Amino acid sequence: MLKDNARNSNLKSNMEKLESYYRKRDFAKTGEPRGSKSGRNREPIFVVQKHDARNLHYDFRLEIGGVLKSWAVPKGPSLDPSVKRLAVLTENHPLEYAKFEGTIPEGEYGAGKVSLWDRGKYFNKRLRKQGVKKLDMEGSFRDGLIEIELKGRKLKGGWALKKLQKDNWLLIKMNDDKKD
Repeated sequence: MLKDNARNSNLKSNMEKLESYYRKRDFAKTGEPRGSKSGRNREPIFVVQKHDARNLHYDFRLEIGGVLKSWAVPKGPSLDPSVKRLAVLTENHPLEYAKFEGTIPEGEYGAGKVSLWDRGKYFNKRLRKQGVKKLDMEGSFRDGLIEIELKGRKLKGGWALKKLQKDNWLLIKMNDDKKD
């Protein structure tokens, strides 16, 4: 009984976290996933999707708190640590979006082609540096400083997201030996 209540509570909070996502989409017209999965993966995932919408950009998504926190990166991630990329926080997406590829129809929010560019697992470098064993990405997000180690096909090594103001963040490749 308690387990069911906790699961229902998680599902409800995820639904609340996805309210903006649902409000912007007509699922009768778009093939984007509704999202029904709750909880989190054993190892959190990241995904980068190339989104050829009105303006070509890359959507950088991290699994945080049972949803995909999402940033639109107009020029895409740079492997050069001296290059800082603008990353604009957008609405949360359901975990199922990590596998989404397809075309969002004209007239719908985000209309255009979405393709998987990279995906993989990640861990929170910031908390490991501080000797904290529990993965607390929600705390890092609230602090406005996310330092992660990506284990993807294209993106590897240390990366940082630093909040500037409002929804504007910077995506930065950290200086390490993993440039590709």
